Amino acid sequence: HDKAGVKQLAKQLGVSVKKLEARIAQLHELNPMLGHRGCRLGITYPEITRMQVRAILEAAAELTKQKIKVSPEIMVPLVGTRAELADQRAIIKEVAEKVKKKYNLRKLDFKIGTMIEVPRASLTADEIAEVADFFSFGTNDLTQMTFGYSRDDAGTFLPDYVNRGILPKDPFQSVDVNGVGELMRMAVEKGRATKRDLKMGICGEHGGDPDSIFFCHKIGIDYVSCSPYRVPIARLAAAHAAVQEDKRGATKARARKQPPASKRKSKQR
Repeated sequence: HDKAGVKQLAKQLGVSVKKLEARIAQLHELNPMLGHRGCRLGITYPEITRMQVRAILEAAAELTKQKIKVSPEIMVPLVGTRAELADQRAIIKEVAEKVKKKYNLRKLDFKIGTMIEVPRASLTADEIAEVADFFSFGTNDLTQMTFGYSRDDAGTFLPDYVNRGILPKDPFQSVDVNGVGELMRMAVEKGRATKRDLKMGICGEHGGDPDSIFFCHKIGIDYVSCSPYRVPIARLAAAHAAVQEDKRGATKARARKQPPASKRKSKQR
């Protein structure tokens, strides 16, 4: 974005500054969230996917050669259709075969999954799960796309929404259970209807919010990831959620063991 950087890059690429500036202007997007990024970029420029995957898998291969057990999880972002993930999965598999051959390895352990951050991905999670080894909910972007709020600009009006009771909480800080949460629940149910043991987690700001963690535990999500400073809070919230579930389970078990009311009364007599 700065002139010195443009000049340096133009020199490295062997093109004129004017030509590079024209290309930068061509690639400029008004709303990058809805623009040419994520898997869309990997589909139109497959060499980017190949380069990134090769970096991941060659690192894994080198560690495997050193007898260090690794299992990278390669996550394809902004997927909204099965075909998008299938396209990128084929490229990843192709690169994996080349890496195995280069390092003379019979097996290279890795998984391919996707970030559920486009509402359509939740609605068609059963189809996407056919070509996914795991899901990770990108709740920041899923919230943006579900509400139609720009995360970068929402700070100008969301405090008023919360103060006036239009929203109970800032949806970028705590999962909106009735809207975004329903999409997450749907994705969990549909995804596991296709693959019963499909691994699922969330990443983003919500991963450190206790209420969001309780909700994620309730709908069957396996893990949360969050900023390092939020890890202690996240662990505590996850523990509370597990304890509450155990207590509810114990209460239900006791309720089932109780005899019918008529028998209890006859015993009292």
